[in-house]
Amino acid sequence: MAERRDLIERLDRKLESFGIRVKDEDQLKVRQDVFDEATLIALYRLANRRVITSIGGAISTGKEANIFFAERDQGALALKIYMMRTANFKAMTEYLDGDPRFSGIRRTRKDIIFAWTRKEFSNLKRAHEAGIPVPEPHAFERNILIMDFLGEGERPYPQLRLVELPEPEETYQTILGYIKTLFQRARLVHADLSEYNILYGDKPYVIDMGQAVTLDHPRAMQFLARDVANINRYFSDRCRILDEKEIVGQVTEGFDLEP
Repeated sequence: MAERRDLIERLDRKLESFGIRVKDEDQLKVRQDVFDEATLIALYRLANRRVITSIGGAISTGKEANIFFAERDQGALALKIYMMRTANFKAMTEYLDGDPRFSGIRRTRKDIIFAWTRKEFSNLKRAHEAGIPVPEPHAFERNILIMDFLGEGERPYPQLRLVELPEPEETYQTILGYIKTLFQRARLVHADLSEYNILYGDKPYVIDMGQAVTLDHPRAMQFLARDVANINRYFSDRCRILDEKEIVGQVTEGFDLEP
């Protein structure tokens, strides 16, 4: 136990030597699992660019990625670190294959996870520029993605599934509008949209866009139909829902795409 504590304290001293202030001592055990030497170097580069100035507690943890609260001079951030050892890089290839932006990447765990990080940054940027409420991305480095924090104080907005909606039908229509805007303006399909990756604050916010695909992806239409089905499933006992084929038709209106 003493050796573990010593290791964690040395890790924090190293982070601080990089110019990154560590705020939450309760999260030390999480940091030990996440911040390997290569990730520390990436953090050093981000700190040198003043992208981040402090790291707080974990917002969420999992096998794929851990997300920490962070700060910079301009405000609150979310620091997303994809896990090099436990992320399911084989499943990631399902969404990378067929995406011309990432053709030719090597099939090593490191290269796929790095590509996935770049992909989420690119997808968030396109969605944000199209007017979709997503966390605005600011930078990426290796397996680290820096984006806006969505929440109040240091508390993230809850997932849609945990919220008692005041106007379910209005929220349903808003999310369908997001799907259409994402398709029509950003030329993207989320490909994993559900009540788990929509946050709700003053309005719904879309998150987790690493798997989002461009319209020329061979499975784009299949993923779109699945997104629509997921949203209809969730709202089916909360408000009046539309026919799935009708929704897909409205989303893809004006596009010559095979179903």
